[in-house]
Amino acid sequence: MIRRKLMFRSSASSHHHDVANSNIIVLHTNNGNFSQASNSSAACQENAGSDFMMSRDDIAAITIQACFRAHLARRAYRALRSLVKLQAVVRGVVVRRQARFALHCMHALARLQVTVRARQLLLNN
Repeated sequence: MIRRKLMFRSSASSHHHDVANSNIIVLHTNNGNFSQASNSSAACQENAGSDFMMSRDDIAAITIQACFRAHLARRAYRALRSLVKLQAVVRGVVVRRQARFALHCMHALARLQVTVRARQLLLNN
């Protein structure tokens, strides 16, 4: 695998020049034969296997943490659900209040219209 080390400058013309002359860093070379590579990969797998062994305490700690995080998530979800229900109740109360106020205003306008019409009839006679 080869990775290029790029250096960026502010001008566009110098950018193309730097990309062409950038430093090349070699991360991995394969100069050996395949038997040597397979032996080294087997050694890496053996070392990796010993690194990933976990004790019973580690497994117990991970299990406890997972259960506790699940408990916190359930509690947060319950709180969110109750908050949504509370918002729905409050919105319902607000809508009912607005409807009651609108109905009250409509009744007042109707009474006013009746009063005005009665005066007009009295003045015409």
